[in-house]
Amino acid sequence: MSIQYLSNEHGQITAVQLTIEDWEKIKDLHPEVESIDASLPEWHKEVLDTRLQSLSKDSNKIVPLSALMEELDRNQV
Repeated sequence: MSIQYLSNEHGQITAVQLTIEDWEKIKDLHPEVESIDASLPEWHKEVLDTRLQSLSKDSNKIVPLSALMEELDRNQV
């Protein structure tokens, strides 16, 4: 999968871009993805705000996605 990350002027990742082929693969695996409602319940927003505040206080908690995927691969039984 070819993923590109877009960042703002502060170097913070703000978006993810992938190829149409990869998007089609995702939709084949998860057909519900296009019907997911874009609005979040307020409690989801509160959880996200709390996590973002925690990350802003300790950026060492931020791990590249590739490192996370490698760890998950190592821990598969």
